[in-house]
Amino acid sequence: MAAHLSYGRVNLNVLREAVRRELREFLDKCAGSKAIVWDEYLTGPFGLIAQYSLLKEHEVEKMFTLKGSRLPAADVKNIIFFVRPRLELMDIIAENVLSEDRRGPVRDFHILFVPRRSLLCEQRLKDLGVLGSFIHREEYSLDLIPFDGDLLSMESEGAFKQVANMMIRMKREFTGSQNSIFPVFDNLLLLDRNVDLLTPLATQLTYEGLIDEIYGIQNSYVKLPPEKFAPKKQGDGGKDLPTEAKKLQLNSAEELYAEIRDKNFNAVGSVLSKKAKVISAAFEERHNAKTVGEIKQFVSQLPHMQAARGSLANHTSIAELIKDVTTSEDFFDKLTVEQEFMSGIDTDKVNGYIEDCIAQKHPLVKVLRLICLQSVCNSGLKQKVLDYYKREILQTYGYEHILTLHNLEKAGLLRPQTGGRNNYPTIRKTLRLWMDDVNEQNPTDISYVYSGYAPLSVRLAQLLSRPGWRSIEEVLRILPGPHFEERQPLPTGLQKKRQPGENRVTLIFFLGGVTFAEVAALRFLSQLEDGETGASFS
Repeated sequence: MAAHLSYGRVNLNVLREAVRRELREFLDKCAGSKAIVWDEYLTGPFGLIAQYSLLKEHEVEKMFTLKGSRLPAADVKNIIFFVRPRLELMDIIAENVLSEDRRGPVRDFHILFVPRRSLLCEQRLKDLGVLGSFIHREEYSLDLIPFDGDLLSMESEGAFKQVANMMIRMKREFTGSQNSIFPVFDNLLLLDRNVDLLTPLATQLTYEGLIDEIYGIQNSYVKLPPEKFAPKKQGDGGKDLPTEAKKLQLNSAEELYAEIRDKNFNAVGSVLSKKAKVISAAFEERHNAKTVGEIKQFVSQLPHMQAARGSLANHTSIAELIKDVTTSEDFFDKLTVEQEFMSGIDTDKVNGYIEDCIAQKHPLVKVLRLICLQSVCNSGLKQKVLDYYKREILQTYGYEHILTLHNLEKAGLLRPQTGGRNNYPTIRKTLRLWMDDVNEQNPTDISYVYSGYAPLSVRLAQLLSRPGWRSIEEVLRILPGPHFEERQPLPTGLQKKRQPGENRVTLIFFLGGVTFAEVAALRFLSQLEDGETGASFS
């Protein structure tokens, strides 16, 4: 059991156990020894559901990555393909099946589509002459993957913009049918990423957000430079330093990480310092243990203390790595420009820092994020400013990036300013997106996650909870896309009797991704004494 999935207002471990049970049932259908051939994209999400030990219990002996040509040699009875329903993957699977040595032992093939079975894919396998080779063709409904006690993800590459329409249609089709399922959530807020393109462009300034910005967090894991984690020995002189990246899992199962993950990075150092003193004092207690009972009690606490010391060492090293970046002059200059844009300063002209970054050929992603941020904060760029940026980028980074710029325009991240007015100042003032006085150590507002900027998406969630969106109707009209509210009536027997002091539970569903800083802001809202927002976010 994953205990860290059970601590929230909704027990997400129940969901994890349900998909694990479904996986075990499918594996047991394929009697005998097994090899799994993985669609590489699925290995990370599956690692959050089932470790190799579970697969091994059900006779999985080998695992391979899906690649063209012949499958690697494996003395097993069953070959199981775990794949997304993609036509290009069906071509590779067919190549694998057709290249099997017919003179060797007969093996049974099976295919598991994640998360949906596809008739188009099955037709492709049929056209390629291998559909009949599969004994089992089934789907594995891995729709929502629990990442933490309050965090779910669909891990889908596509933005499911039809979700709201599907829900309304289901409501219409099932009207009058008896619904005997007791509701888990009181409210559901669907937020399309297009409503708030600004937030993911800004640099996250929480501890977890900066780890993601600098090193990237994938499926709760991060890979870090190994040098900081090498055991220090006297006289080594730096010899034999590890070369393989240090891989760490990051979730609330780790007590220290749960405490610091959502803090502004400037507040992390003091927490680590205090924790170091507490752990040091705990180890010193061994000198005070005189009786057998006291020694026994100390020994029983030792594994937890050693784990805490190891956790502290890891996060101290990570904090040092992050500090090396955040104390650099370039990081400060970039952050200054971002904050000027977000507070409405000099958004309508060519920015000198961006010019310098292009001239020095800084990473293109960094340059594009800044230009797109300027564009969003100005409701588009003046045509001459946009043309200047485009020309400089193409001449410096290559004309192949014409397509890159086109795609950014298509996504609405980079666009020319049309005849209309700049709506961002109105949105910023009405929703209080920029706060001059931010307490990073002991925050009182969600703006601490970006040291001044309050994520638009989270501010919308906060205002929906109290006082409601009627107070911001003017802003809602100028945000991209339509907005609507639906109320679902419940039978009397399913209406929840709320206990005194019990808050409502809101599921906030981002269509198109969410940043760690936004999740931190939502957690902050849910912890406010009078807050009604928050419990589980996806």
